[in-house]
Amino acid sequence: FYFIEVNPRVQVEHTVTEEVTGIDIVKAQILIAEGGKIGVLEETGVPPQVEIALRGHAIQCRITTDDPLNSFIPDYGRITAYRGATGFGIRLDGGTAYSGAVITRYYDSLLEKVTAWAPTPEEAITRMHRALREFRIRGVATNLTFLENLISHPAFQDASYTTKFIDSHPELFDFTPRKDRATKILNYIAETTVNGHPDVADRPKPPAHALAPKVPELAVEQPPAGSRTLLDREGPKALTDWMLAQKQILLTDTTMRDAHQSLLATRMRSFDMVTVAEAYAANLPQLFSIECWGGATFDVSMRFLQECPWDRLHDLRERIPNILLQMLLRGANGVGYTNYPDNVVRRFTHQAAAAGIDVFRVFDSLNWVENMRVAMDAVLESGKLCEAAICYTGDILDPSRPKYDLNYYVRMARELADAGAHIIGIKDMAGLVRPPAAHLLVKAIKEETGLPLHFHTHDTSGISAASVLAAVQAGADAVDAAMDSLSGLTSQPTLGSIVEALRHTERDSGLDPEAIREISDYWEAVRMQYTAFESDLKAGASEVYLHEMPGGQFTNLKEQARSLGLAERWHDVAQMYADVNKMFGDIVKVTPSSKVVGDMALAMISAGLTPDDVENPEREISFPDSVIGFLRGELGQPPGGFPRDLQEKALKGQPPLTERPGASLAPTDFDVKRREAEKAVEREVTEQELDSYLMYPKVFVDYAKRELDFGPVGVLPTPVFFYGMEAGQEIAVDLDPGFTLIILCQAIGDPDEDGMVKVFFELNGQPRTIRVPDRRAAGAVTRRAKADPGNANHVAAPMPGLIASVAVEPGRKVMAGDLLMTIEAMKMETAIHVDRDAVVADVVAPLGTQVDAKDLLVVLG
Repeated sequence: FYFIEVNPRVQVEHTVTEEVTGIDIVKAQILIAEGGKIGVLEETGVPPQVEIALRGHAIQCRITTDDPLNSFIPDYGRITAYRGATGFGIRLDGGTAYSGAVITRYYDSLLEKVTAWAPTPEEAITRMHRALREFRIRGVATNLTFLENLISHPAFQDASYTTKFIDSHPELFDFTPRKDRATKILNYIAETTVNGHPDVADRPKPPAHALAPKVPELAVEQPPAGSRTLLDREGPKALTDWMLAQKQILLTDTTMRDAHQSLLATRMRSFDMVTVAEAYAANLPQLFSIECWGGATFDVSMRFLQECPWDRLHDLRERIPNILLQMLLRGANGVGYTNYPDNVVRRFTHQAAAAGIDVFRVFDSLNWVENMRVAMDAVLESGKLCEAAICYTGDILDPSRPKYDLNYYVRMARELADAGAHIIGIKDMAGLVRPPAAHLLVKAIKEETGLPLHFHTHDTSGISAASVLAAVQAGADAVDAAMDSLSGLTSQPTLGSIVEALRHTERDSGLDPEAIREISDYWEAVRMQYTAFESDLKAGASEVYLHEMPGGQFTNLKEQARSLGLAERWHDVAQMYADVNKMFGDIVKVTPSSKVVGDMALAMISAGLTPDDVENPEREISFPDSVIGFLRGELGQPPGGFPRDLQEKALKGQPPLTERPGASLAPTDFDVKRREAEKAVEREVTEQELDSYLMYPKVFVDYAKRELDFGPVGVLPTPVFFYGMEAGQEIAVDLDPGFTLIILCQAIGDPDEDGMVKVFFELNGQPRTIRVPDRRAAGAVTRRAKADPGNANHVAAPMPGLIASVAVEPGRKVMAGDLLMTIEAMKMETAIHVDRDAVVADVVAPLGTQVDAKDLLVVLG
């Protein structure tokens, strides 16, 4: 028989003997103590030795809170969930294991003794392995996975192990900790329920009468052929030829990207997009493309929505196999706000193409074609569609602004065509193209390049639908629009209305108006859930022709102004934005160049500065970092160059860049960056996660650490994600296909003396209690300082326990190896020694202090 005691405290065990002999040893001990004799079956239940026979084989494992990844130091805390293992041949001898049990630092770490019996050793081990896998113990660390590794090891199974078995086989510690996703999700719900979500704090809540979003019924079971079908079958050239041959206007729906970025501060979650994706594929297969990725959505998904942007793309691609998926790519800026080495841009573009993007709308924030070439080339290498976009600013009909006349745009279109563009895009990000200008511009570019033309605008002015129709009349092949309930204002013109305006004409889109209305109804209900992110913009405004702000920036800049106490001076901000643009030499304004203008405008309003003050060479000015970087040439070169005097004033003698920024950046060593990322998140990263890290190192690391705490919160319904749950509320959460969690919030307690709140749940019918700190009461609760792992002078507690002795005092010199203090817990005493020569600056944890793991004990000088 086998007995496994993975614990430094070895104990003699009788259970295995009982299993293989059938003798109740505990009963026999009691009877012997009363005078019974061994060998007399009637007196003790123990027959003569010659009659004792072994039957089968047994193995026992002791399940404890000893943490294998922390030198088997006992963990402590509350068991939030417990499920044992049963079945033929399995015996459990209980310790302290049950849901809600508190494992203290003062007693034995034993949770459960599991004994497996079977006729053969191999079957006994198999039964034990099955039992260990069936256990679910949450809230404390256990040795379960280590035990699985141990009994599965060939040396254990063939009985060739020795007493040095664990020391000589470090692979026993190679295991992936269990995901425990359900518990992490409950932790997130409890945290949000008690403390709220910071993004919606002090903002309007969704109306109580808001309807639940209703997904339209699918018109067909299998998605019919669409634009992507043609691309996959025949390639980019065939698709662009098809575009040119179409009489009907082709429509791109921007609801899943630019529309919510412009109206709802980019806060729409993948949950709401993926839910309706199949309806798009089945009911609107005539769409040219669906813009659903890139731009600001990439970092916002990690930064604020706690979800992976790549997962969003995968899920949409899976559900929309027939329609082109489109993204916005900022040329040399990738999906970031700075320049990246060329190999980073190429790698990111190839990854996006492999993950499901079909149409790359590539632009440069200053219309510098040279800065677009690396991204464009990468798209062409990927075999996907390269839509090279011209950012529109000014007014080609205004002779007083000759810088951006018709010839400027036609020349740029020719450059893009020569660079290999499949499609020319007009990106009117502020909605400045008036209807007559739209007709003239589209016609001229089509005639010059002979390429398909894709027209994009925003409806900030309120008349952009007229510009779309003028573009259609002039021969545009595709136009952008947003689903009705997420259209207008700073978003795109209304898709359903454009479809209706062109019905029964030679340019009829062929889209089903009823299908559009049904999907729009879905988005209308979804939009209610994002009430907190609505701007106070009520109507279109001709003021856009003054400030020329991109639609995606307009609402964000208003929010920035509000946070700076400038909400009542919005029209002053708008005027200053226009003044800064002129001061910068009248530049193209789209992310990230538009952010530079906005930063400067807010800084000047806040400081009470005028353009004359800034341009005055005798007056010292503190420029925002983004402005200094812009004037240095970090975003590239604007048409006509920089205002020389302003540039020299801001740079203070620094030499400006005159070449493409990416050309001077050394190629990134991806292996080095991978190691750097994996060290930061303490796990392996996927190829796509590495791309996220390359674009946004800190944002990705913060996201990964929150995911470790809260799990895949993207599966939660949007109201629960932002507002938590109320007592009595029940939800169904699809964690995986065929794996649904039924979560009932039973009650929410009051803060206790430690500032902790209990939230009582039922998870699939089993009670769960989650304790979270009430952050409103945090100031009244004293919490011990944690050691900074990056500070070599901080000495941390390796385990929870009681400070049993302190051997040093502040000011004392210590040598490497000297004793600092001892910690006592669970009948063990651990000595803390100093690892180098030093001086004790402070003893943070005096004698008798209760400490937790990683608490700060001593500060060295």
